[in-house]
Amino acid sequence: MFLDFTKSLGYWGLALLAVVYVIATIFMLPGSILTLGAGFAFGLVKGTVAVMAGSVFGALAAFLIGRYVARDFVEKKANENPRFQAIDEAVERSGFKIVLLTRLSPVFPFNLLNYLFAITKVRTRDYFLGSWLGMIPGTLMYVYLGTAANDLTQIATGNVEKGWAYYSLIGGGLVATIIVTVIITRIATSALREKLPAGALEDDGEE
Repeated sequence: MFLDFTKSLGYWGLALLAVVYVIATIFMLPGSILTLGAGFAFGLVKGTVAVMAGSVFGALAAFLIGRYVARDFVEKKANENPRFQAIDEAVERSGFKIVLLTRLSPVFPFNLLNYLFAITKVRTRDYFLGSWLGMIPGTLMYVYLGTAANDLTQIATGNVEKGWAYYSLIGGGLVATIIVTVIITRIATSALREKLPAGALEDDGEE
């Protein structure tokens, strides 16, 4: 199993996981499994560091590819997405804020945004910082889920014996992480409704 292999490599495994995450992001592959797996294999702190490095630099790589290598292809695809025009107009006014808010909101797919932002007028610096900060809450939640799953697996198999306080800590931390993430995403979505034209956030039935 890939995660077992990376875990056996120690810190080199963290680097490998980050590189794989970059590749997955460029090819628009789902990263949720890798994010959960990072928490399961490496724990909250190390897992978060590896995933953040992979997701941020993967997003930057996709952005640069979309802007300088595959721009014509991306523009063609963007024209097929009814939300893109609204994003493009908003980015011209306040690039960093729009990138940050769309990263915080689950309405816009992570992988698709990497390429759509490439053909807007957003500056690379604003895109990078907005993406980095905006991905932190979601990353923490998924990595924490993976970490909690590993702890519960260890307890269930009898490899680790813990008291009620430990169970409470795991459960309470998990619930708190989810609640905070949900609150943040709702605030971001609400802010986007104010910045984007009416209907831009409505589900259009497209992935």
